[in-house]
Amino acid sequence: MKKVLIINGGQNFGHSGGKYNQTIAENTQEVLKSFDSVEIKTTHIDKGYDKNEEVEKFVWADYIIYHTPIWWFQLPNGFKKYIDEVFTAGHSKGIYMSDGRTSENPEINYGTGGMLGGRKYMVTTSWNAPETAFTLPGEFFNETSVDNGPLFGFHRMNAFVSLEKMGSFHFHDVEKNADVERDMKRYKEHLFKVFEKELKAELAS
Repeated sequence: MKKVLIINGGQNFGHSGGKYNQTIAENTQEVLKSFDSVEIKTTHIDKGYDKNEEVEKFVWADYIIYHTPIWWFQLPNGFKKYIDEVFTAGHSKGIYMSDGRTSENPEINYGTGGMLGGRKYMVTTSWNAPETAFTLPGEFFNETSVDNGPLFGFHRMNAFVSLEKMGSFHFHDVEKNADVERDMKRYKEHLFKVFEKELKAELAS
C-alpha cells in the first residue's frame, strides 16, 4: 500500500476564494482512489493544522502532492507560513537533520542533510498568466519555464529535505479564460499516467 499526502495550498484572501485549488485536490483524490493500492491523507492549509501532526504526515507518506495558486509569482502567504512552521518543526524529527555540511569541510555537501529520502513529490500551480508568457520569445518570463523560474526555490526546498521531484502540472489563464472541464481532464490524465508508472515500478521491484 502506497501512502499519499495531498496538500491544498489554496487560500481565501482578497478576490481569491480557493475554489480552483479545492477542485484540483478533489480531482486528485478521485484519480488516486481508482488505484486499490493507495492510501490517502489530506491537509487543507487554510482550514488550520497542527505543525507536529503535519511532520508526522510527511514522514508517513511515500508521495506528497502539493496544490497551490501562485500569487505575485510566489507561494501564497499561508502556504509559505505552513512550510516554514512544519519543516522547522521537522528538524531531527524526520524531515531534515542538518544542512549536510561538516565543520571540517564547510564548503561542500550543502543541502544533503534531508531525512525524507525515498519519497517523491509533485506540484500543481494555477496562474492567471497564459502558458505562452513562459514560452514565446519576448514575452514576460523570457522563455523560462515555471519549474526553472518561479518554482526554482520551491524545488530546491524539496531537494533540501531529500524529496525527489515527479512531473509537475501547471494550470494557466485560469482567471480570464478558464476551461475547468478541459483542464481537469488533462490533469487527471497526467496524474493517472504518473501514478500508473510509479505503482507498476513498485510492483516490479
